[in-house]
Amino acid sequence: MKILIVIFLTFFSLHLTLFAQTQSTQRTYDGKEFEALKNRLAKGWNTWDTRSVLSHVLLPESLAIDLQLIDHELGDTLKETLIGREDFGSKEHVIPGPHAYDGSYTELIVEWHKIHVKIQSASQNGQLFLLISPIQFSPLDSIIVRPKMLWGRQGTIAVDNGKISVKTGSKKIELAMVGGQYTSKKDYLTVSMNKIAAISSEVSTSTQDIKKIISDAREKFMAGRSKYKEDSELYNAMQTSLSWNVIYEPTKNRVITPVSRLWNIGWNGWVLFEWDTYFAAYMLSLDNKDLAYANAIAMTKEITKSGFVPNYGSSNYASDDRSEPPVGALIVKEIYKKYKEKWLLNELFDDLLKWNRWWSDKRDIDGYLCWGSDPYIPGKIPAFLIKGIGTKKGAQWESGLDNSPMWDDAVYDSTKHCLMLADVGLMSLYITDCRSLAEIADVLGKMQIAKELTQRADKYARKLETLWDDQFGLYLNKNLVTGKLSRRLSPTLFYPLLAKVPNQQKASRMMKEHFYNPDEFWGEFIMPSISRNDPAFKDNKYWRGRIWAPMNFLVYLGTRNYQLPMAKKDMIEKSKNLLLKSWIGTYHIFENYNSVNGRGDDSGMSDAFYHWGSLLGFMDIINNGFMPSPQLSIK
Repeated sequence: MKILIVIFLTFFSLHLTLFAQTQSTQRTYDGKEFEALKNRLAKGWNTWDTRSVLSHVLLPESLAIDLQLIDHELGDTLKETLIGREDFGSKEHVIPGPHAYDGSYTELIVEWHKIHVKIQSASQNGQLFLLISPIQFSPLDSIIVRPKMLWGRQGTIAVDNGKISVKTGSKKIELAMVGGQYTSKKDYLTVSMNKIAAISSEVSTSTQDIKKIISDAREKFMAGRSKYKEDSELYNAMQTSLSWNVIYEPTKNRVITPVSRLWNIGWNGWVLFEWDTYFAAYMLSLDNKDLAYANAIAMTKEITKSGFVPNYGSSNYASDDRSEPPVGALIVKEIYKKYKEKWLLNELFDDLLKWNRWWSDKRDIDGYLCWGSDPYIPGKIPAFLIKGIGTKKGAQWESGLDNSPMWDDAVYDSTKHCLMLADVGLMSLYITDCRSLAEIADVLGKMQIAKELTQRADKYARKLETLWDDQFGLYLNKNLVTGKLSRRLSPTLFYPLLAKVPNQQKASRMMKEHFYNPDEFWGEFIMPSISRNDPAFKDNKYWRGRIWAPMNFLVYLGTRNYQLPMAKKDMIEKSKNLLLKSWIGTYHIFENYNSVNGRGDDSGMSDAFYHWGSLLGFMDIINNGFMPSPQLSIK
């Protein structure tokens, strides 16, 4: 009888424990944390307006103070100022300086025609202080200070005697010129370039007071970099490229970090590219939790009705025919390791799971995964985008490697809507996605789903092993029409290391025979997006031979899963040296780089301030222990 009682009590206790666990894991997530996050981010003075880095905007009121340069000699006005536009004719050259994420300090230098001017700002306790320091100018050159309300928000503005008075529905705001020579017009102020001038929302502040406030804000911001020690310049490059691309996006009332303001302008509003945005979220998670969360959520919530996170979401349209490389679950898992807040997982899990299932449902050909593009009837979108819908071009775009030579000989099947090429990179990223999402499911107590995801990862891992060419020593894409393995070699063929598919022996062969092969990937600058001995390497155009930071980064993460100390070290060193080559002195973060000379400005298809270029330095920051190791479990 005692034995039966003990068994009963044990069973009853276990049942209560499981019931409690079930209740805790099934507790309804109400989204309040996300709303609080949005409200925390979208407030205060900052460079929120994507159209100009010389526009300082107060949120949530949406009052903007635009600074515009006037060259009186040429009769020309620079109304909107952007970083990286110097390659487009006689546009401005902007040297981006320090920029706190929250706008508490910003600094830049604008060089345009004969005008050189430094603009600094500080924001504290809801107050704005702007300091305008002319460096070079011609007689009569000036700056316009133009206040305006943005994004359809309501407010009345009056300009009189050097003061700007604004009334919105919630408050009254006053700003005043301090020092300098100025003229008040009906809607704006004209400020002479012959003296230092300042603008303050504390109208009794003196020029010296503002200089002190600016100096203190700068010193406080710069002190935060010291903790990164030998990585301080890498951090500087990464943080600067991210912070100057933080904007407010009014259609969904959110703060986001697109790849660059130039791309936003080109898309007539804003655009979020899928894997680019997840990588931004990962970098932001180093020291800004809110922005990391905001970008991971923003990209995931662009999920289509068909159940996939699209290639892009924008202010006007989205890619309803295709996705992009599945890195979302991996990045969300890594962000969770840093902050351990389950609400983020709850916010994103269902969408990430839909997306994961979509790949195996829609992009599986005979057990292999292939890139694709599904036909649909679009609304009003640009003609060049229409040409990609349901075509080979669209399938290539889904890969994120738009014009890669890997696709040159691949056939697009218009009935299956896929490139008939079993893709090593896609399969590796998908296996990683399955396993990352399984870990997240485990944390959330979704054991059955975790089992489903693990089984799916194992299934595709077995299929990926069939693409191993033992004679060649590498995983190779397979032409599903001819059945032959392809020798068009790309860094994506190293992604199985990320998925932990090869054993140590295979991993060592891959690096020795191919990574360190100077005819393929090794060189002063690495890794070219197609091998050096490929006929297309000499094209040096976009994904045809140039170096791309996300490729290096994913291969780096893969090397951490094996005993490959030299390969990991060399990847880190060569990547950060490539980044610093164009950052130090010119402050460029390029979208892609020349594989021979390391330049980013030689091809005409490389944005000069594209934040994912900073992944080249983020590797060293991770490796030096400033982020949780990608090898650690999230439990």
